[in-house]
Amino acid sequence: MFWKALLSTFGLLVLAELGDKTQLAVIAQVCKFNRPWAVFLGATLALAIVTALGVVVGQALTTIVPEAILRKVAAVAFVVMGILMWVGVL
Repeated sequence: MFWKALLSTFGLLVLAELGDKTQLAVIAQVCKFNRPWAVFLGATLALAIVTALGVVVGQALTTIVPEAILRKVAAVAFVVMGILMWVGVL
């Protein structure tokens, strides 16, 4: 089960993050500072901290809200964000 969770999370995040604002921000930082390893380290640390926060909050939520409801809320949030991006609000 560990490997299934690890590989599923890895694949999902690689696909979700390709070409997103974070990747564009990292490209801009490398162009600005011309220090790719410093930018890589900063971006890696930032993403690790944000991911850790998501894990902690997600774990806490699962003790309060049933998983089925969390999945539905997450799905609705993704759809709403997609619509807002499509119409140019985000």
